[in-house]
Amino acid sequence: MDSSVRAFIEKNQLLKKGSTVLVGVSGGPDSMALLHFLQRFSNVWNIRVIAATADHQLRGNESREDVAYVRRVCHAWGIELAEGTLDVAAYKEMENLGTQVASRHLRYAFFEKEMDRFQADYLALGHHGDDQAETMLMGLVHSANVTSLKGIPMQRAFAKGHIVRPLLCVTKEEIERYCREWSIIPRRDPSNSENTYTRNYYRNLVLPLLKEKNSNLHRTIQHLSESIQDDEAFLTTKAEQMFKEIVVVSEEEKAVSFSVSAFYNYSRSLQRRFIHLILNYMYDDYPKKLSYVHEEQLFAMMKESSGNIQLHFPQKLKVERNYETMLFHFRDEHVLTYDFLLDVPGEVELPNGWRVTANYTNCPETEGKKVYTCYRASVALPLHIRTRQAGDRMRWNGLNGSKKIKDIFIDAKVPLNERDTWPVVTDNNGNVLWLAGLKKGLPPKQTEDGPFIQLSYERKQ
Repeated sequence: MDSSVRAFIEKNQLLKKGSTVLVGVSGGPDSMALLHFLQRFSNVWNIRVIAATADHQLRGNESREDVAYVRRVCHAWGIELAEGTLDVAAYKEMENLGTQVASRHLRYAFFEKEMDRFQADYLALGHHGDDQAETMLMGLVHSANVTSLKGIPMQRAFAKGHIVRPLLCVTKEEIERYCREWSIIPRRDPSNSENTYTRNYYRNLVLPLLKEKNSNLHRTIQHLSESIQDDEAFLTTKAEQMFKEIVVVSEEEKAVSFSVSAFYNYSRSLQRRFIHLILNYMYDDYPKKLSYVHEEQLFAMMKESSGNIQLHFPQKLKVERNYETMLFHFRDEHVLTYDFLLDVPGEVELPNGWRVTANYTNCPETEGKKVYTCYRASVALPLHIRTRQAGDRMRWNGLNGSKKIKDIFIDAKVPLNERDTWPVVTDNNGNVLWLAGLKKGLPPKQTEDGPFIQLSYERKQ
C-alpha cells in the first residue's frame, strides 16, 4: 500500500511539504490506516499531523468508546488530537433531516472549526477505492445526471484549505492488510454489515460480483471518475460563461430569465448544464424530487410553438415560457388588481411600476405608442385606469366590430405574467379607450369640438 499511496499523493500533488494536516478519524480501519500512514511519512513531507474525532452520540456507550480508543492510540503514537461531541438527534429534529445527512452536516462543521483553530492546510479523509466504486454505482442506478458519475473528488476546497483523500487508489482489502501488518486493531461499526442500508447493499452484494470480472475495478473506476470530473469542470466553465451572456437576473424577486432563441445558439451539452446552473441558483436547498423528468418537460416546453406555458417545479418554483422568454421565479400566485380615477389634468402611479399622465391640450403632439389623444367632448369623464376585467373589448378605426382584450395581448405577444397588471384606460361608462402602449381605442361618441385630452405613460423596467 505504501508505494501506491505515495505515488498517488505525489502524482496529484495532494500534500505540500511543511503543511498542517487534520485527519478525520472514526476509529475504523480506513481512518486509522490513513492516520498511521501519514504519521509514518510525516518526516518525509515535513507535515504536522493532527487527528480529529467526534462522538455523534448515536450508539450510546459504543460511540464514546470509539473516541476513547482514538484518544489512547493518538497518545501511544504521539499524535495531537482534537475531540468533539455532536448532538445529531437534536439537529436532525430541528432541521428535519435524515440521520446520515444530519451527521454529515455536523461532522463537517466540526472539521471546519478545527481546521480554522489549527490553521490547517488539509483535511485528510479515509475514503478508498471501493467507496469510489460504490458511489459511482449508486449514481449510475439512481440518477440520470452525468454529474452523479463524478464520484468522490480526490481533492476539493474546504474551509481555508482543501479536503484530500489519499486512499482512493487502494481497496478495502489492501487497507485491512495494512492494519494487520502494523498491528492496528480498529473499532468496528456493526451496522456496516446490515444490507438494509443502500451503500452496504452495493458494498456487500454488488461490488464483489463486479470484482470477480475485474480485480482492478477500483483503478478503472478512479480513472473514470477523474476523467468525468475534468470534462465536467471544463463544460461547467463554458456553461457559466453562457449564463453570464444570456441570463437576466432579478435579485430583488429571486428570478431569472433568458431568450429561447439565444439558448438554442449553444450546444445541447451546455444547455443541460446551463439549466442546472439556473436551478442551483434558484434553490437554496436542491430538492431531491427534482429529476430528469422535469428536465425533459422543460426542454419540451421550449420547443412548443404556444405563446405562454407554465410548469410547476418542487418548492413552488414556477417555470414559464412567455413567447421568446423563459422565466424562473417564486412569485405568489395572487394577482395584483387596481382601479384608480384618472383626473384631467392628473397623474397616477401604478403599483406595477407604470405612471400614466392626463392633460388637456389644444395642440396635440404627434402620436406614438406612449401617447394617445382624443377629443374631450368624445368621452364621459372622469377617466378610470384599471386592470383588465373578464369580457373587456375594444374597438378602433378600421375594425369591424370589437375585439377581446385577451386576443390583443396574444397578438402583441405580451407575456402571460404581465397581462393581469397591464393598464387599461376607460371612460366613466366603462368603454376601453386605451390599452397603454398597445392599442388606441375609438370612443363610442365622436366629435371634433373643444380641447384634446392627451394621455401618456412611463414604465419602469
